[in-house]
Amino acid sequence: MGGKNKQRTKGNVRPSSSGRAAELLAREGGVVPGFVGFGVSASNDPGYVPAVHGAEEIDNLVDADFRLVLRKLSKRDAVTKLKAVQEFATMCQEREPDVVKGVLPYWPRIYCKISVDHDRRVREATQQAFEQLILKVRRNLAPYLKSLMGHWLIAQCDTYTPASSSASTAFQAAFPLNKQPGALSFCREEILSVLQETLLKETADTLSDPQNVPEEEREAKYVRLLTSSLLALKRLLIHLPPPDREALSERLAQLLAQGKFWKYSKHKTPQVRGAFFEVVACLCELVPQLAQAESPRVCSSVLLSIDDTEPLVLPALWAAVLHVVSGITDCWTHVNARKGMMPKLWVLLKEGGKGLATALHPNLLPFISKLPEEITTPALDFYTTFFTNVILGLSSDRAVTSPSESGAIIVATVECLRYCLLQHTGDAPQQRSVQSMLISDQLLPLIDRALESTALQTGPLFPQAADMLLSWEKRAAPAGTHDDDDPAAGTDATFQRALADFWDGLGRLCLRHVDSEDPEQNSLEGIAALLRVIQNPESGSWRQAKRKKKSVKVSFSSLEGKEPGEGEEEVEEVPQEEVVAVARAQEPQAKEAVSVPTAAASGGSPPPLRSGHLVELVCQLAEVNMVHVTERGSERHLRFLSMLLQSFATQQVFTVLLQSAETEPETEPEKKDLGLGGDAALARNPAVRFLLLRVVDWLRQEDRRDTDFLVDMVFSALQCCSTGDEKTRILNHITTMNLEWGILLQIIQKASADAVCIAEYRGWLKGCVLGECLMGLAAVLCERGLRGSSSSSSSSASSHTHSWALISQVLSHQHNNETLIGKEYVEKIIDKLHATLSEAKGMSDAGNMEPLVSFISDVAANFFSSVKGCLLLSSAEELLLTVFQLCAQDQSLTCLSDPLLQKLKQACCAGVRSLVNLLDSEVVEGTFLHSVALWVKNQLISASLGVKSLQILVQSVQSLVETLCSAKQNGRSLLPNFLLCLSLSDEEWRKIRQALPPQWVKSSLLSGRLRASCTYPCMDAWKFRSCARLPAHLCASALLAQVICTAAEATAGDGALELPPLKHTVAEILYAFQWCSEMEYSPATVSDFHKLLQEWNLITRVHNISSHLLQTLFTRSLTEGSLWALTTSSYIHTGEVTHGEVTPGAVTPGDIKGLYGSVESFFPLTEKSVNTLQVLCPSLPRDERETLTALAIAELLNWQEIDHNVSSYLAVLHCCLRAETPVEDDLLLAALATMMEWRNSKEEWFLFNSDLGKVSAEDLCLAVEMMRFLSWVLTHSPAVFGEAQWDFLLCTVLAWLETASENTSAFWNPWVQLFVCETCELIVRLNEFFTAPPPGVVEQLPAELCTEWQEFFSEGINSLLLPLLVKIPDHFREPDDPLFPLPALRAVGEALTHIPAPQLVQNRLPARLVAGQRSNLPDALQTLLNTLTPLLLFKARPLQLSVYHMLNKVMPQLPESDSESDNSKSEEDDGEEPSLSPPAALMSILTATEELLENILGGVQVGEFAVVQPLSVEHCCILGYLLAWKLLLTFFKASPSNLRVQYSQYLKKSRSLHQLLLHLFRLMPENPFLPGNGTEGKTFFTEPLALSVRISEADSLRWEVPHLACSMYYGALKDLPAMVRLWWNSQEKRVFSAVDKFTSRYVSSVLSAQEIASVHASTQTFDSMAVKARTTTREVIATYSVDDIFIELVIQLPHNYPLGSISVESGRRVGVAVQQWRNWMLQLSTYLTHQNGSIMEGLALWKTNVDKRFEGVEDCMICFSVIHGSNYSLPKKGCRTCKKKFHSACLYKWFTSSNKSTCPLCRETFF
Repeated sequence: MGGKNKQRTKGNVRPSSSGRAAELLAREGGVVPGFVGFGVSASNDPGYVPAVHGAEEIDNLVDADFRLVLRKLSKRDAVTKLKAVQEFATMCQEREPDVVKGVLPYWPRIYCKISVDHDRRVREATQQAFEQLILKVRRNLAPYLKSLMGHWLIAQCDTYTPASSSASTAFQAAFPLNKQPGALSFCREEILSVLQETLLKETADTLSDPQNVPEEEREAKYVRLLTSSLLALKRLLIHLPPPDREALSERLAQLLAQGKFWKYSKHKTPQVRGAFFEVVACLCELVPQLAQAESPRVCSSVLLSIDDTEPLVLPALWAAVLHVVSGITDCWTHVNARKGMMPKLWVLLKEGGKGLATALHPNLLPFISKLPEEITTPALDFYTTFFTNVILGLSSDRAVTSPSESGAIIVATVECLRYCLLQHTGDAPQQRSVQSMLISDQLLPLIDRALESTALQTGPLFPQAADMLLSWEKRAAPAGTHDDDDPAAGTDATFQRALADFWDGLGRLCLRHVDSEDPEQNSLEGIAALLRVIQNPESGSWRQAKRKKKSVKVSFSSLEGKEPGEGEEEVEEVPQEEVVAVARAQEPQAKEAVSVPTAAASGGSPPPLRSGHLVELVCQLAEVNMVHVTERGSERHLRFLSMLLQSFATQQVFTVLLQSAETEPETEPEKKDLGLGGDAALARNPAVRFLLLRVVDWLRQEDRRDTDFLVDMVFSALQCCSTGDEKTRILNHITTMNLEWGILLQIIQKASADAVCIAEYRGWLKGCVLGECLMGLAAVLCERGLRGSSSSSSSSASSHTHSWALISQVLSHQHNNETLIGKEYVEKIIDKLHATLSEAKGMSDAGNMEPLVSFISDVAANFFSSVKGCLLLSSAEELLLTVFQLCAQDQSLTCLSDPLLQKLKQACCAGVRSLVNLLDSEVVEGTFLHSVALWVKNQLISASLGVKSLQILVQSVQSLVETLCSAKQNGRSLLPNFLLCLSLSDEEWRKIRQALPPQWVKSSLLSGRLRASCTYPCMDAWKFRSCARLPAHLCASALLAQVICTAAEATAGDGALELPPLKHTVAEILYAFQWCSEMEYSPATVSDFHKLLQEWNLITRVHNISSHLLQTLFTRSLTEGSLWALTTSSYIHTGEVTHGEVTPGAVTPGDIKGLYGSVESFFPLTEKSVNTLQVLCPSLPRDERETLTALAIAELLNWQEIDHNVSSYLAVLHCCLRAETPVEDDLLLAALATMMEWRNSKEEWFLFNSDLGKVSAEDLCLAVEMMRFLSWVLTHSPAVFGEAQWDFLLCTVLAWLETASENTSAFWNPWVQLFVCETCELIVRLNEFFTAPPPGVVEQLPAELCTEWQEFFSEGINSLLLPLLVKIPDHFREPDDPLFPLPALRAVGEALTHIPAPQLVQNRLPARLVAGQRSNLPDALQTLLNTLTPLLLFKARPLQLSVYHMLNKVMPQLPESDSESDNSKSEEDDGEEPSLSPPAALMSILTATEELLENILGGVQVGEFAVVQPLSVEHCCILGYLLAWKLLLTFFKASPSNLRVQYSQYLKKSRSLHQLLLHLFRLMPENPFLPGNGTEGKTFFTEPLALSVRISEADSLRWEVPHLACSMYYGALKDLPAMVRLWWNSQEKRVFSAVDKFTSRYVSSVLSAQEIASVHASTQTFDSMAVKARTTTREVIATYSVDDIFIELVIQLPHNYPLGSISVESGRRVGVAVQQWRNWMLQLSTYLTHQNGSIMEGLALWKTNVDKRFEGVEDCMICFSVIHGSNYSLPKKGCRTCKKKFHSACLYKWFTSSNKSTCPLCRETFF
């Protein structure tokens, strides 16, 4: 049970299962004797279900399946129980009610046990299963209810919420809400018995078996059950009706009388204490007589625990505290409050509630309201201590960092302060001292502290203080000012005195902060915020945030008539009515309290303060502040003044400001009216005078940067003006005072902030003064923009920026479809900007004019979108054309930024939309659309565009077309005409088509898709020089394709776009696409162009709209051939039959048939007609192809008349044959006879011994077509060849190859490369034919043909191919050169992959030996290695793989030379363990590439995947490195065991394998699954790697290096396991873990399975030893028996094989001593761990060792083995003293490690 990791009995591979055991017991119930615990029970309530004889009467009641499940429920294993409970729930849900009822007698005891199980999943599932049982049995549960209810109620209080929720759900399913109290009442005695049993008797050891359950688990279960039981007791008391609670009083009293119950208040577990205090609070509330009876224990346990600050305890504790102090009358007689409780409270308050202020402090007000006088006397000392400690709590760490904590402390402080003041309202000295202390020593210092703290300023202090002041003012109001029904009416001298003291103290406090030369900005802002909140309490940030929250609160409004917003607190489990009653009982004066309505209650703003204290303080602060501003120019005081005026902009305040500011008499007449046109009344306004005399002067200060607060002062002063006309005159006057433009912008922004402001200042905004000012500003800005002048000073730059922003603001801002300023002024400004742009559009210095262009783009967008008919003006169209040109040009030319370009695009789009609605369907010359089309065509043909420039131009034209399409009426009619204007003429297309570079022909020529015999260009023409500019044809094609596709797609729903006029244009587009494809998207410019087409998905979209183009393309192919033929082919094959259905628009055979009358129409053949036939042939009907074949062969037989065009007919014949056209052997034989006739009469056609560099393309094409024909016949109809034909074929191939090998310098020519490729292709076909002849052909071959091939032709061909492979990279040294003959190199390499190994060993390459190179190889073989291995690093993948395949054939033969050398060594070599280097040529490659790979992969961590770009320099280097290692592993695997040890020693010393493994874990992907297999299935380790010279798929090249890296790692683990294991153990922890995880997941299973399979499949036999394997357990068993000796060894492969150690376990043994047995096991384990080989090889070595032991050879006393584990030698070095023999290698290691020369055994000097 649960023991999944335990050791099982050998051979028992099936884990133990409680379920199966129960099934067995049930199945064999009539046979198996009774078990303990399963006998018959005499009780009526068994906790189990008997299943043996004698219990038939019980068995019959329970279904067999239920019986089995109930047995499982009694198991200890949690998983078994969980599955059983889930199964029980399912059965209850599915079975009939009568069947389920049979379970009921046994359910209570099982439920009571598993409902308190330690596993919370079991408890949850139990309650869910109980619910299903209830739903099925319904009323039948009633007889068993009393035995269930106790634990059921405990389960509803489970500390695991899902379990308790499920139990409550089951309870609700059993009883409706109105019947639940009755059910509890019915079972109350039983419930209380269960709870008493748990609370008073149970312990951790009685609940769980100490022998089987750990102590920690037992304790956790006990604590959980205690908590649940206490909560269940509370739940029982709450839900029982009052009479039933009275009936339980006696039993509850017994429970309360137990001392163990009260000890839970000091329990070490917080959740137990919390539950205990909840029970105590409930007892005080529901059964107060019991609480009163136990008052000594209740009071001491609750009140003396007041310092418990656990989060789980504190809320319940304080609920109990409040109930105790309010419910138990003599509670204070049982505790010493001054010594036992209050000191704990002071410490708790001083520490801010220890992070629980939000739960603790709301309880302080009701708590202190219940404190008796003997505790609070003397009042001054008590409340001083109380408030001091509470306020000190604000300094705690939690209160400083948590706004909610500090807020709770402040609210509690102010509430208690108000309550305390209410308690001490008399005039007695003691009362007055308390009042003074509360205000002077507590409230004002708290406010002073808040002025220095931003956190306190934004908290509830200021709003709470404002509410308190409002309450005090109302209480201090004179008699008669209240309503008749106001209970608080009357004069109260206490509150008058309190107000006076507060304002006096607040004034001194504020003056102290303000009247300072260097005041703190934070303090000034705090003073302004305080005064603002006092003026308007709803303006506080805390009040606004609090208004958004809704929570249930308890109000103490009766204490001083507050609204629910004042003095609120959260008290859990305390009824609101009771706590309010507590406060009322404590404070009799509360009956006369008055409530102050708040904004939330009344729906409006709270009433302002009715006393003049606030205004007096503001005036006093303003006066002092003004002194500092005027005398010292204090910036901080000026900002403070602005904040004051925002809330107190009154005549009285401005008068005070003027009095402190006007120090000199004004005698000049202009100063009397202040320039207001003689309006003396307005000039006498103190606010106006202050504005014009002081604020304007501050605004004019040059060094002032921030003027926002001064502008706020402007509008504060304007609030004192009585009419809008006065405000207009003042603002007009300010406008003419030459202020900075930024200031005027701020004034306009504030004046237009909302609709109310716009209406208030409309006269100024629409007036002429502002309009004329802005017109002058626009003229100055345009002049500066045209000059491109810019000032270097920052102030001028700032002013310039504000000027643009100002003009933009007045033109772009609209309200109710009206402009912000007068409409006539807007029009004049726009006219000026139009004229400026017309003058500036021809200027090239765009960079300096960017601000001008930016502004005009904003204006143009606004103008085009808002002014109807604006584009009827010619200047407006020119403006739009200029904007379009700026949008359509590269930013490198226009020098425009991205944001500005975006603005221009928006303006252009708005202009086109406006224009489309004004034009008819014609595109008239000179209009905007016609001008755009001409300009775009000129850009395409004349300008040299790069990819980015083209992309920008296309996007601009596309945006224009999309805008036209979006206009449903005029736009759709304008679109076709615009496209015609945009299209190029045939002559224009012809010119730009001819300008395309001719290199496209190379790809199609070499792939055989096109026959081109034109005069080929010179060598320089093939060097496609990289250029950043695209050919004009590509640019025009891309733009027109995108435009046409966009137009067609946008108009598809309303009728397709008319394409007939654009057929030639679409054909040219397809031609450009084909050109890119033939160029293989090279160089980089063409590649980028193709990526652009892919991003636009242009190729697919063009084919979707290019229907009915076949005739056009066919005509172009017949007249021009070449690339047009390939374009036609692509068009035919795009959209052909897909998934068995013909796609719409696909070309059908009928369409192709309609292109020509008959195939005879193509004759006589020309190059263009041949190109066309090559395209059409695969799609022609069979009879047409047969006719074409017959015509071609007939013309060939009559070759004397067409000798100038023989190659064309051969090309057509080959096309038909490739299309699987049936042809008779006689015709083929006739064609072969014709070729043999040419050999005799026209030998020059075969180009034997010719200079291919001087041969024409037509002659080369003829030879190529002959090769293709011969290759096809050899592959498909070899029976045609007779002896003469074979001689002709083989001799011709050899002659062609000789010709090719003599013309290496001409390989740059694509036609010569084609000649070489087809020659090598024919050689490959010959190799394949003679390697595996087709069935039935061998008998027909000439007798000596195969021998001639093997002994003469094959050797002759390969003797030419091998030097040719070496000469090509020697002659063409740069593989990235466009002239590099990669196709020829690939063909030669592919042909050489078929070369036999003996021909490689006996090669005729020029000798290449390296001086000083240690080698035992023959010279020819060493020359081969020295010649080919450097080519592994040549940057040409076909060459690298060809060299690899050739070297891989000779690698197994190389160890033979080292083996002969090793046998010749002296056996008395006493030196260090010998090491032997693998082939030096290979090691030199590895040494050269290791440093390169470190540079490439050094930045990648081991375990991360390094992505290698295919065919890059890095790819070449990594591929060569890995191929060299793959060859080395092949060499290593072919080596005998003794040499393998020496090679391993060399690799260990050179650390080459160490570097390889690090690199492999950078090259292997994290998830090495084959592409397309997801995360399951085949991986790179399960699938072989096909290193083909020819790339089959582009995607396969991407995964070649990762797959090769995985293959290398797999090979290293398989062939060098010991060395890999040694490397793994030496790695750091991160690499160690990564390697282990990767190997275990992906490699170990494959290797283990292969190792086991190799043991099964092994043909190796041993004398006296048998080996067998077990696949499922990954075990190999070796049995060794000699005479009477029998040994059995079990070899266990680890899960991370071969990284982990292979374990060797003992099987049976007979006749072997224990010590010897251990030695042999250790030897085998050592061999398997440290030898680089398979398990079978390790066993063979071990068997040899054991055999030698039985032969009498003694063990080496150092390694205790006869056979050395590394070099397999016998102990030969003997000590002259003790005569013991040792291995030479062991002695060497002993001497070097011990630094001694003594015998390891006798310690005598070893001679």
